[in-house]
Amino acid sequence: MGIIQVNNIKLYAFHGCLEEEAKIGSWYRVDVDVKADLKKSAKTDNLADTVDYVHLNHIVKEEMAIRSKLLEEVAQRILDRFFREIQMIKKAKVAVAKINPPIGGNVEEVVIILTKKR
Repeated sequence: MGIIQVNNIKLYAFHGCLEEEAKIGSWYRVDVDVKADLKKSAKTDNLADTVDYVHLNHIVKEEMAIRSKLLEEVAQRILDRFFREIQMIKKAKVAVAKINPPIGGNVEEVVIILTKKR
């Protein structure tokens, strides 16, 4: 088993329960951690034998572009697509962070972390 991480994917999106968040938007960071059998790709040096991190990033970007009230829903959509589109994935973790959330205090970020396994 091996791990592929795609860290610090920075995106501007419009998630949140407040109407202002839908209009103004804010910055988000997404971190992805997927587990898969990487023994074959380690020997073949062939992209078809591994989890393509370009594909992971593409899924994150598309799902983050769809507005949601809750970050939990966004993270779950990302996980569901990972497992639907990439059969090699055995387990995945997605962390979605809202940078500088509007919660009335000096808070750097809030983070939702979800995991899923096959």
